[in-house]
Formats: sequence, C-alpha cells, structure tokens
Amino acid sequence: MKIARHAQIIKLINQYDIETQEELAKKLEESGFAVTQATISRDIRQLKLTKVPKENGGSRYAVLQNAPSEVGSRYARVLKDAFISVDLAKNILVIKTVSGMAMAAAAAFDEMNWSEIVGCIGGDDTIFCVARDDDAALVAAERLKRMVDGMEETGEEF
Repeated sequence: MKIARHAQIIKLINQYDIETQEELAKKLEESGFAVTQATISRDIRQLKLTKVPKENGGSRYAVLQNAPSEVGSRYARVLKDAFISVDLAKNILVIKTVSGMAMAAAAAFDEMNWSEIVGCIGGDDTIFCVARDDDAALVAAERLKRMVDGMEETGEEF
C-alpha cells in the first residue's frame, strides 16, 4: 500500500500544483487512498519532497533535486559540528551536542532516515533518539561514531 501511495503522490505532484498537505490528502483520497495528516507528513519526508516557487506566486511540492550524497553530506556535517558524545539507555540514544545545536542536529539526524532510528527530539544540548530496539540502538550509536570520526563519509544509507 505504501509503495502504491508513494507512486500516486509523485504522480499527483507532477500533475497538479499542490501547495499544502491538506490538498495532497484530498487528491489522495480522490484517488482511493485513505490517509491521515501524520501519514502525509511522513510520506513527504520519505519521498524527500520540497516546496518550490510557482510561476504565479506561491509554492508547490516537488521531488528534491539535490543529489542524495550532497544532501547526506550536509546533514552529516551538521551532526559532526554539533556532536560531543553518545550514550545508550536500552533503545534510546542520548546524544550530547554543543550548546544550542541539539535541535538542528536532531532535525538533520531525522532527515538522514536511518532505518535503525524511529525519530529524534532535540533540546538545547541533548538529543533523544528512539531506536527500533536495543540492537538497532547499538548499531546506530556505532554508525554515528564512525560518521563523526570521518570513517563514514555521509549520512546516507549504505
């Protein structure tokens, strides 16, 4: 169902100037897909959709045109610049950052879409990342350490 929905979303945004999540939800429902706002939001992130200007003003959704490695490098750079340490508490990664950088680093981490991570919340200097399970947390912590040490060039899946 998700694959078909994603294909329909791409078809719809290429066919129509869709400006809002509500418009996208309406078009999807007209196409036979029952969706919630949370599903639309998640689909937009997973498909890496972005807003682009329309000729007559306003904006519309489009597929992000940046090369994945370039985007991943930017996110990895934000994390590298902010990172101080990582610790584990069961399936939660507790990431310490430079003061004031946690929210930006958490957003970057979320955008990298690591399969091990469900989501992140950033405060001032601390990020809580929820992993799928204890093993996924360990894998993500090791992967994060490799990335900030420069052994993994980008935040992209490998």
